[in-house]
Amino acid sequence: QVQLVESGGGLVQPGGSLRLSCVASGFSLDSYVLGWFRQAPGKEREGVSCISSSDGSTDYADSVKGRFTISRDNAESTVYLQMNSLKVEDTAVYYCAVVEGLVGALPLRASWYDHWGQGTQVTVSS
Repeated sequence: QVQLVESGGGLVQPGGSLRLSCVASGFSLDSYVLGWFRQAPGKEREGVSCISSSDGSTDYADSVKGRFTISRDNAESTVYLQMNSLKVEDTAVYYCAVVEGLVGALPLRASWYDHWGQGTQVTVSS
């Protein structure tokens, strides 16, 4: 059974930083893409970043490029999202999601993903 557990959300001032973690289990760690998404009240779920297990390649939404960094620790079955220079508009519930057996693609569309975590709230406010 696939399980994804996010943590690390919280309240931070504009310009601050947070690191989100997603601990994954129940699927093959040899071939997957794990993505981070976010959803603000009244808005659609938005792809933020994703990482491929096959070669470590990554992709980012334009809105977070240069500020967010995705990384993985295979030994710990964990994927991180380091968020720097946070803005008020980054406020949302952040979800991690995984699509198994995917090689050669880095999708930021939610419809590609099979399994989702429960989400963690990030609030950027002064």
